[in-house]
Amino acid sequence: MPQIWMTYQELATLCDISTDEARMQAQQLLLDRRRSRDGNTRVKLNAALIARFLETIRESDSQLDDAISALRETHQQMTGIFRSRRTSFGRGAA
Repeated sequence: MPQIWMTYQELATLCDISTDEARMQAQQLLLDRRRSRDGNTRVKLNAALIARFLETIRESDSQLDDAISALRETHQQMTGIFRSRRTSFGRGAA
């Protein structure tokens, strides 16, 4: 599972609550907290919050999903071409 760290403001936006409520939620959920070099405190999201975060990403940009699907399809097609070429370049009898 990836580690995702957010400021209280980012967590508040994710959960649609105020920054103070996000701070209290982080404390109640016993989320790891660290002060970053930029001076902001960040909290490490738990599995449920990571799932919510990833869902918002998926919902926010369907064009990105379409582009990823197109890249995967192109990769599969190219892989098929290279595989067929590899077999046709097999060693013949000398």
